[in-house]
Amino acid sequence: MSLSYIFKRLLGMIPLLLGVSLILFGVLHLAPGGPLDVYADNPSVTQEALEQMKRAFGLDQPLPVQYFRWVTAFFQGEWGFSIRTAQPVMEEVLSRVPATLMLSGSAFFLALVVALPLGILSATRRYTGVDYFITLMSFLGISMPVFWLALMLQLLFAVQWRLLPSAGMQTIGDGSLLDILRHLALPVFILAFASVAGWSRYMRSSMVEILNQDYIRTARAKGVSARRVTYSHAFRNALIPVVTVVALDSAAILSGAVITETIFAWPGLGRLFIDSMNGRDYPVLMALLMVGSFALVVSNLVADLAYSLIDPRIRYD
Repeated sequence: MSLSYIFKRLLGMIPLLLGVSLILFGVLHLAPGGPLDVYADNPSVTQEALEQMKRAFGLDQPLPVQYFRWVTAFFQGEWGFSIRTAQPVMEEVLSRVPATLMLSGSAFFLALVVALPLGILSATRRYTGVDYFITLMSFLGISMPVFWLALMLQLLFAVQWRLLPSAGMQTIGDGSLLDILRHLALPVFILAFASVAGWSRYMRSSMVEILNQDYIRTARAKGVSARRVTYSHAFRNALIPVVTVVALDSAAILSGAVITETIFAWPGLGRLFIDSMNGRDYPVLMALLMVGSFALVVSNLVADLAYSLIDPRIRYD
């Protein structure tokens, strides 16, 4: 893959992100209510104070002017201030990134190392008891609501058996590696379980298709071992369609596991998004949505790069 292609893709992100920002900004500001509604219901807050807050956050300007000011400042690294906390938005977002990367990165790695072998095993043992069992577990993982599974595991492991903590990132006064790992166990499993269910099915479907190709039959006819046929000939080609799914899902995972972080009170981007949405904190919401959009665009580029590494026949000009 040429550097010129990567450079063109990076340049193409600029108008794409601008278009996304325009849509997101319009949807947020055209929704009923506003960020100052919580203060309007407070009898101790005067109308003059509300007007001062509107001017301070630029909410008294026409919507196009607000967008132009916001987008100009945002792409210069000035993300504004949170309406809820009056703290710089960039500081609030960056302070939550390590927790989200810890949780989402662990879940992504676990899902990847489990889903791919399960998909291969299901494809090579298809129509056997192993295949049926993996298929059943995959369907359960795909169809089971994440919030329900999280609450049930919380009730079982944290409340009844008291084996794991129910919420938070660490115990107050502890903070050891073992303590953090115990807090990670349940939310990581919840995040990884749904991904394993979907990725293993894609891996199985892709492997089954590749194993039926003529060159695989030729390799078997030449006496190549089943293990070598599976992992040296079929696996690499079967990865190509799976890479797209994994890349798109990874963007969603890394941008903040909203439901999981909320249920387990994990101090990451997902929980910040819920808190900001409940408080109608437009500057923080826009920052989080743009970070998620950027992660999705970058994941598509990474997927294209991975294609050329997996299959050298794929070329981008």
